[in-house]
Amino acid sequence: MDNKFVFLFDQSGKGNKELLGGKGANLAEMTRIGLPVPYGFTITTAACNAYYNAGQVISPEVESQVLEALQALEVKTDKRLGDPTNPLLVSVRSGAVHSMPGMMDTVLNLGMNDETVKGMAELTNNPRFAYDSYRRFIQMFSNVVLDVGNYFFEQRLEDIREEKGYHSDTELTAEDWKQVIEEFKAIVLKHKKRIFPQDPKEQLFLTINAVFDSWNNQRAILYRRLHDIPGHLGTAVNIQSMVFGNMGDDSGTGVAFTRNPSTGESKLYGEYLINAQGEDVVAGIRTPQPIASLKEEMPDVYQQLVDTCQLLENHYKDMQDIEFTVEGGKLFILQTRTGKRTAQAAIRIAVEMVKEKIMDQREALLRVDPDQLNQLLHHRIDPEHKREQLATGLPASPGAATGQVVFDADEAEELSKEGRKVILVRPETTPDDIHGIVASQATVTSRGGMTSHAAVVARGMGKACICGCDAIKINLESKQFISGSTIVNQGDTITIDGSTGEIFLGEIPMIEPELSYEFQLLLRWADEETKLGVRANADNPNDAAKALEFGAGGIGLCRTEHMFMDASRIPTVQSMILSETTEERKEALDQLLPMQQEDFEQIFETMQGHPITVRLLDPPLHEFLPDKEELLIDVTKLQLTNPDSTELHEKQNLLRKVRLLEESNPMLGHRGCRLGMIHPEIYEMQVMAIFNAMSNVMKKGIQVKSEIMIPLVSHVNELKEMRQLVKNIGNQMQAETGQEFDYLIGTMIETPRAALTADQIADEADFFSFGTNDLTQTTFGFSRDDAEGKFLQHYVENDVLKRNPFVSLDQEGVGKLVESGVKLGRETKPTLKTGICGEHGGEKESIQFCFDLEMDYVSCSPFRVPSARLAAAQATIRHEKSSPIKEPQYN
Repeated sequence: MDNKFVFLFDQSGKGNKELLGGKGANLAEMTRIGLPVPYGFTITTAACNAYYNAGQVISPEVESQVLEALQALEVKTDKRLGDPTNPLLVSVRSGAVHSMPGMMDTVLNLGMNDETVKGMAELTNNPRFAYDSYRRFIQMFSNVVLDVGNYFFEQRLEDIREEKGYHSDTELTAEDWKQVIEEFKAIVLKHKKRIFPQDPKEQLFLTINAVFDSWNNQRAILYRRLHDIPGHLGTAVNIQSMVFGNMGDDSGTGVAFTRNPSTGESKLYGEYLINAQGEDVVAGIRTPQPIASLKEEMPDVYQQLVDTCQLLENHYKDMQDIEFTVEGGKLFILQTRTGKRTAQAAIRIAVEMVKEKIMDQREALLRVDPDQLNQLLHHRIDPEHKREQLATGLPASPGAATGQVVFDADEAEELSKEGRKVILVRPETTPDDIHGIVASQATVTSRGGMTSHAAVVARGMGKACICGCDAIKINLESKQFISGSTIVNQGDTITIDGSTGEIFLGEIPMIEPELSYEFQLLLRWADEETKLGVRANADNPNDAAKALEFGAGGIGLCRTEHMFMDASRIPTVQSMILSETTEERKEALDQLLPMQQEDFEQIFETMQGHPITVRLLDPPLHEFLPDKEELLIDVTKLQLTNPDSTELHEKQNLLRKVRLLEESNPMLGHRGCRLGMIHPEIYEMQVMAIFNAMSNVMKKGIQVKSEIMIPLVSHVNELKEMRQLVKNIGNQMQAETGQEFDYLIGTMIETPRAALTADQIADEADFFSFGTNDLTQTTFGFSRDDAEGKFLQHYVENDVLKRNPFVSLDQEGVGKLVESGVKLGRETKPTLKTGICGEHGGEKESIQFCFDLEMDYVSCSPFRVPSARLAAAQATIRHEKSSPIKEPQYN
């Protein structure tokens, strides 16, 4: 069949994730290796895309194949969908290519109706189980497929419990559930003006539609955007025969991780509920038991689960997240997938699996997402600080956070947009709360366990989370929670420790993290593999020291203007800028020279011989000047209140000079090398400071490798003139000191013309550093601040652009200019060193791009250096024929 859209689990062979989705591929694979998987079939992602292409309609071809697969499932199970005497019940679940836990829709117990429920009651001799299963199906189907709010069902169920004096659902009898079923059907009739569908095949196709539709629900779109999952992939749908964990005390359901997803410890980790269905665990409706206690309740099942987990981990060579059900004492595996884990766990698991010979070092490096490493480089609670514990819950996702309490996901998002740090506190979260979790510093829930929705999503995002904190009593209506005698209102500040599960009132100081042995070992492995250098952007000795601590091979961008930003220096800088004669400007520059020299000496000494790229003054001069509008207000006030004052005269003079320097578009105006061309004395001062600093540090026996970078060059003649300026001072200093300086002279490529004429510019350059922040602005014609504030987010949300081009390098446009610059530059000068120093230097896909162009290094902020080292190693491993780094020859 040319267009095969449906595959039975045992007919799809070794699963194709792109076609079957992650869940479908794994179900097929587990069936193939003989695990106890409830039988079923997968409707492919291709069918989902065909559904959308046809205007959200299932084609006759797909419908026919589904019915054919259903018939095969009925034969395999010896049950029939809709047969009152021997009914087949199925689950219908989404299954995207990339794991998206809780983001799309699921329906369980499909096939139940007023007749099959009677058959189930007779077959199982357990009417309570049968009617409980039917009410669950009505509630889930009505919510997911018919779009009736879950609230109506939960509220009515709670009312019935109260009327009968029950404390939990397990107390309801079969007769009680019959009453609930009739009331649930009445809710559907009231809100949808239709009778709850009784035809199981109608139920099935309506549910398939709903699962396909959920691919583009709001939470799924947001999740894909957060995790950079392409929107065109679509979701598969898995139809699987039901097994029941709610058949009594010899049944249950649970989630198990083959290793601890928070710490990485090699120990079975998870939770289960006796006499429950899977949604009870992941939805956080009931607080489950730790998996270890299953050993006492069902020792044979526990041992079988342990053996299965080991088999799956060895098979997939990674930590697995497994959903299981026990029906009448028999274990069934419903799903396995690569488990989401914290950064700490990811690193420990990778290292320990190498030691256990499950994988080699290269495989281990590919198992850790570089973006995760950033989670390890931030603050944690200061253990020395005296603090009073407010409450304790389950430590669902490690890390520490401080923020204002907020009880609603929408409010969390709004307050976050205002720049406020918030912590979302909920009884439990649902997939509809994801935007609030994203916006918050951390999440706290009073119900649910370590595998609840909040826990899984927070761990995936690297955010702190505490679950199952039943010590706090939440009142959503009054927007407060109570812990003991303490009342915490919305807006109050709390601090949480997701590693211990503790909640504290108020703000607690944080300290720098300690990097684990496994962390440092993994990065040593990365350095052994990499063929791409990693440097840091650092403008002061502290940042330089931090860069070295995190393993940077040098400084790829030292922005000298940041040295001028010190409050004590601003008056001198302003005096230099506002000078009306060259003599006045030189007088101010003479005062700035020792300041700059001291800065360079400290950085050179800190870097201990590692190369340092120093960029000469780049930004528009107005950035150092008082705000024109504020000056105008001051002048106006003084004219009204004190028109004869000296202060008025001084401010009027200052306003006149500011107006003279005003530019229509300062980012494209008199800045960068253009400043050095018109006022060479400014660059002369900076270059003199560099060479003086090199001389003094070299006298201490410390090697210095300086790379002097001329910014914003668009024409070779600009670089030619500025290069000569640097060479003249360098030659003069070498003659005066008798020292020989190791230095290079190069430029930052940040305009399209520079990239397109790189062959000419390379005649005057020892290196190119691509400033992709400005190159992106000048290529797109975007002002970054305006674009990100006004329309860029809209572009990304509506797929006008795949990603924010200031976060991930636009390889199709800006990337072509970078590629052209590298290629043309090396045609002129084969030994030309090339690097990238925009923010893209720390982003994994941009790093892969730089590696593919055989660039020499990337440079990023100090805290992104570890993730860049890992991404560079991964790029090398993926590239079988990588070429070694060319060592630059210093003058």
